[in-house]
Amino acid sequence: MHFIIELLVNAGIILLLSHFLPTIIIRNFGTAILVALVIGLLNATIGAVIRFPLNLLTLGLLSFIIRLLVTAVVVKIADAIFAGFEIKGFTPALILAFALAIDGSFLSFALQHQVR
Repeated sequence: MHFIIELLVNAGIILLLSHFLPTIIIRNFGTAILVALVIGLLNATIGAVIRFPLNLLTLGLLSFIIRLLVTAVVVKIADAIFAGFEIKGFTPALILAFALAIDGSFLSFALQHQVR
């Protein structure tokens, strides 16, 4: 259930940022859901493989910055995959990665501490 909530909120963040940043173009909410799913899958697979040696190299001191940069690269890869999703430049991808990181932190905290 948490995965579906995170997926829908991430798709909403992507769609919301596309309205505020003219350099992020997305066709509709369905495309945003697919993009959020692909970003999550790529971040869990390719992103983890890229982050591991970089974290070892920096001794984990720049972990958050490395995570942001790798997520921005994953967002650019998702841009190349989808025709209905376009990001013009690396800076908007970095902004989107930062927004997804903040969103993920809040969601993780909220879903862990929900009343049962």
